[in-house]
Amino acid sequence: MKPFVYLFIFLLFMACKDEKIDFSGEVPLKAEEFITAFPKITGSYLMADSNIARKSDTTKIGYKALSQFIPDSAIALYIGKDKKTVIKPVGIIEKEKENYLLINFTRQKKTSCVVFVTDKKLNYLASKELLNNQKTGGYYRFVSINKEPTFMLNREKTSPENTLKFTRSGWVYNDAGIFMLVVTDSNEDPEKTAVINPIDTLPRLNKLSGEYVKNEKNYISVRDGKDANNYLFFIHFEKDKATCVGELKGEFKLKSSGNAQYLQNGDPCIIDFKFAGNYVTVKEQGSCGNHRGIKCFFDDTYRKKREPKTKKKRTAAP
Repeated sequence: MKPFVYLFIFLLFMACKDEKIDFSGEVPLKAEEFITAFPKITGSYLMADSNIARKSDTTKIGYKALSQFIPDSAIALYIGKDKKTVIKPVGIIEKEKENYLLINFTRQKKTSCVVFVTDKKLNYLASKELLNNQKTGGYYRFVSINKEPTFMLNREKTSPENTLKFTRSGWVYNDAGIFMLVVTDSNEDPEKTAVINPIDTLPRLNKLSGEYVKNEKNYISVRDGKDANNYLFFIHFEKDKATCVGELKGEFKLKSSGNAQYLQNGDPCIIDFKFAGNYVTVKEQGSCGNHRGIKCFFDDTYRKKREPKTKKKRTAAP
């Protein structure tokens, strides 16, 4: 009888081993289970806007599963309130102190790749969008990642004069708990370089949501957050003939009527927002040097742009 007992135990072990993990989020996941969805990335890695969708694994991760490890507020920066977005793992870069989870978010025909940084216990630390498949300005765009890892964001296009125009920016996660720009290289005229608004298509139904502008290179986009007191924002400014640039994407919370603040764990940058009438004034308190040049500051006033009126359809007379 013993051989049959051993065979039964072996088959039971193999069945348990092959049991698939439920990544829908309907059941709680352990960190060591969740991480198995991500293929390991070792060495250098390259992803282009033309193959971004094919880079992801076939496994689908439910919103409820992802939100067990990544806060709703962090996920909302990339998909807003749309919990039907298809979420797929791309890969994981494992370092001594942290993990880098590359995840694709797909809604209709748009796919974005975001890197989420966690500690070794899978507690969320920071995130950054790396790439999407939306064509803008005729650029070919790609991201290359080395062993450190440094995330090099690249864009290229051929000018009418048949010369290659390029801009490259290298980002790393630093000890302060944020992504920091460490290297830039470009042969493009900074005054003619298009600014890409990463939250442009997100909903703007709440009271303060909309566009606050000075011109096309100096503006704040405000979009709906998780509730009426929380908003997503993207601010971009260029001063001194574009020699000093500032840019930040994040979330602010209303502290009182018309007064809000950007304050994120691990980021020494603190920015106050004051809304009055059709204007918003921003002023930095903390150290925001990782998000701007050293000779300019998040300190200006912007006017809200009128939303275009939607034409009402005429109903035919009975």
